[in-house]
Amino acid sequence: MVLNYDNKKSEKEILENTPRAILEHSEGDPSSSNKLIQGDNLPILKTLRENYNLYGKVDLVYIDPPFATNGNFKIGEDRVSTISQSKNDEIAYSDTLTGSSFLEFFRERLIFLRELMSDEASIYLHIDYKIGHYVKIIMDEIFGKKNFRNDITRIKCNPKNFERKAFGNIKDLILFYSKSDDLKWNDPRMPFTQEDIERLFTKVDENGRRYTTIPLHAPGETSNGKTSQQWKGIKPPKGRHWRSAPEILEELDKKGLIEWSKAKVPRKKIYADEQIGKKMQDIWEFKDPQYPSYPTEKNLDLSKFIIQSSSNEGDLVLDCFCGSGTTLVAAQELKRNWIGIDKSSHAIRVTKERLSALQGNLFSENNYEFLIQKEL
Repeated sequence: MVLNYDNKKSEKEILENTPRAILEHSEGDPSSSNKLIQGDNLPILKTLRENYNLYGKVDLVYIDPPFATNGNFKIGEDRVSTISQSKNDEIAYSDTLTGSSFLEFFRERLIFLRELMSDEASIYLHIDYKIGHYVKIIMDEIFGKKNFRNDITRIKCNPKNFERKAFGNIKDLILFYSKSDDLKWNDPRMPFTQEDIERLFTKVDENGRRYTTIPLHAPGETSNGKTSQQWKGIKPPKGRHWRSAPEILEELDKKGLIEWSKAKVPRKKIYADEQIGKKMQDIWEFKDPQYPSYPTEKNLDLSKFIIQSSSNEGDLVLDCFCGSGTTLVAAQELKRNWIGIDKSSHAIRVTKERLSALQGNLFSENNYEFLIQKEL
């Protein structure tokens, strides 16, 4: 499926006709892989691709772009407000593109991000539910529908009693795509709560350990091989086979890891204290900071979770709408390399302050290079 709209360019036109940014070193270590860049991210992405040898080198992209709200996000002297009405407030950034202009603005950047991503890379795109469905069609077009991984619902706040004829809105959307089938994936797990343990592991052994049991056989009948043979005079039920060879089942039984029912049906014991946790589902509760240092600042634990899920130490993480620098702080703490881009001078200032606040060996003045787009 392709989304058609006015003034939509071809990929060839975008890649060839987008001007490159001229970046000037401002401070920090020019040899560092970590780079904070102030400027327009579209020409900067092209420069990273063509002048910084980063084609196919980025391991993970996280972006939280404008949501087509048609408003200004402002900062007062002592607080941040979204869509502030005060004329004296400094604009942190503007989100005034809407409709087809917004979609093409977004598509141009996604095309360059795809060019920078390695074959093992993933992209997580944070977007509002009002525009996210259109953006998904564009991402299907750019990354391929087969590389769509998840539509993640993120619980962003507590319920509110808005006076409007609609259900309350406590969520936004994260679209998760990969560059290919060969993506980096660390299978993140969440620890079981006590309620989970009591609900899922209903049995208790003589030592007080909670456990449950699962069948020793699985669907699928095999005509030959060890998993179709008898064990202790028992054959798998019709249409099924043993999950393990009989000699392995015998070893499990000797270790007391098989429970026999009164009807002499064997089942394997699974202990709660031996499990690494439960698989993360596609509804996440990472609420926004109550007192943000920048409009739309996201939860640091959310950034850490994404980075840990889809990258490894030493990998390169890119956020070209870096805002207050949450992605960069998370990447620095998790020993990843990073590149952050933002046009807003206020965003850059907040990001620098947050990086400087990192303690110990996590950060020093030479941990990154700060560059500015010439003639911004």
